[in-house]
Amino acid sequence: MNRDGGTIKFMREILVLFFTFLLTGISQVFAYDLVLPREKKSIVNTNYAFFVGKAKNTEVITINDEKIYVATNGAFAHSVKLKEGENRIVVKSNFNTQIYKVYKNASVTVVKPEFEELEPKNYVVKKDNTPLRSTPIDYGMNRISHLFKDTVLILDGQQGEFYRVKLAKGKYGWIMKTAVEEADCDTFRPEFVGMNSETFKNASIHTIEFTGNLPYTTEENDREIIFKIYNPFVSDNSVYTVNIKKPEKYFYTTDLCRGKYTFKLNHLPENITVTVDAGHGGSEKGAVGCLGDKEKDINLQIAVELKEILTSLGINVVMTRECDANVSLEDRVKTARDNCTNIFVSVHLNSIPDIKMDIHKNRGTSVYYYNPNSKQLAKSVLESVNSTVGTRNDGVRTASFAVIRPTDYVGILVETAYMTNPLDSVMYKSDSFAKNAAQGIADGILKYIGN
Repeated sequence: MNRDGGTIKFMREILVLFFTFLLTGISQVFAYDLVLPREKKSIVNTNYAFFVGKAKNTEVITINDEKIYVATNGAFAHSVKLKEGENRIVVKSNFNTQIYKVYKNASVTVVKPEFEELEPKNYVVKKDNTPLRSTPIDYGMNRISHLFKDTVLILDGQQGEFYRVKLAKGKYGWIMKTAVEEADCDTFRPEFVGMNSETFKNASIHTIEFTGNLPYTTEENDREIIFKIYNPFVSDNSVYTVNIKKPEKYFYTTDLCRGKYTFKLNHLPENITVTVDAGHGGSEKGAVGCLGDKEKDINLQIAVELKEILTSLGINVVMTRECDANVSLEDRVKTARDNCTNIFVSVHLNSIPDIKMDIHKNRGTSVYYYNPNSKQLAKSVLESVNSTVGTRNDGVRTASFAVIRPTDYVGILVETAYMTNPLDSVMYKSDSFAKNAAQGIADGILKYIGN
């Protein structure tokens, strides 16, 4: 009797263990998988916490009791508004529950530094391509020129990390303090030597010469480029201006040698060179998608397809990378310039910024440009990608991305879709996405150049 009772008890324990193992296995098989956040506990300075991942077909996902949309491939994404201090966030399905604790640091009020007038002194720019800005802020669309090494400036004020640059009466610029050093002599007084303009079939060249290196700015309106040289060492009104009529498709270069500026405006040639830039690469993964995909890999797939399409059309194509490699922003621009690039296309996929996510709004294709000469190409490519791929029109925008800032080519950056949008993930995970996206970009380029 005792032996039989012991046997029955033993069998019950075995069955309990078996079913526990079975249920645990089922839970593991069917449980959702989160790509973001990576840690159960985190400290952030953001306004939102993003939950991005993949669910099984039979799972119903809720985050803090709010039901979450799951795409046909299992992708889901959701943002949670954070309050200061600890936020307890419960991610739950019918198979699994996980608790995340996100601590948001208290908001810090940034005190704007006050402007302080300084006794005017001469300073020298330390290296080429130094930004002269319209405001004392080290980002955004406020660059008014890129100064050359040994350009002499009059600095008459400071605010935060910037010096104010006196250009002319009522006209100022701003430069980082670390970008300049005090000049050896305060008696700098360059004289005007002469100016000249020549017009050719597909270009025009304009020169303004002084006996020393002076600051300049470039402005554009609908019809012309306005190139100005400032000589505040002579007077507050010493400004030399060249108004240059713009062709429909153009790019330009600005050079300075011993006080002589050369501004060359080029028409887009018939036989163009296109540099195709696959964004990120190597240790720079870019955005990560709901299903764990890395942006750098999809960027490269599209870029390779784009090269093949353009090459088949007889267009000369240069690639900034053709494998999973680290390539600096400087090297990407250098590759384009070394190969006399006319059009530069940087290929990316987007991610959702620190805002409340809307899966129907934060999706689709957007195209960015920096210089006005690239706006028309941006519009053309966006329309073509929307048509070919079927993505939502997310707009043409300006942005100060390093690879599209140069003026010596027409440059755009294409965000083909959103990595962190479950609806877009169904598109970019399809076998045809890379080829269709590349075809859309190629069609946009062809439309822009008139083929």
